[in-house]
Amino acid sequence: MADLEKLVEEISVLTLVEASELVKMLEDKLGVSAAAPVAMMGAMPAADVEPEEEQTEFNVVLTDFGPKKINVIKVVRQMTSLGLKEAKDMVESAPINVLESVGKEVANDAKAKLEEAGAKADIK
Repeated sequence: MADLEKLVEEISVLTLVEASELVKMLEDKLGVSAAAPVAMMGAMPAADVEPEEEQTEFNVVLTDFGPKKINVIKVVRQMTSLGLKEAKDMVESAPINVLESVGKEVANDAKAKLEEAGAKADIK
């Protein structure tokens, strides 16, 4: 049996061209192919190949201000730093994005505050 460590030493000093030629020679001599089986790659679902990205930015949408419009206006002013008139106009033009491109925790907190004030809100 051949000394495997000696073979590893000799192969590790080959250039890429020489290694490629060695692979071709071994394929010819042994009647095998070093290529990855194409059928296995084609059998895998596309979802496994490319992992789904988790959403990191969310929009908080005020869908309805409910019966307590003044409380909702106060919450919107706190979250957006808008003036009274601008916050009132925003609330009255529901459905509207109150916050855009915020983190998950901020979006959940904002939704909870809006719902506590009597509004209906969604996170998208």
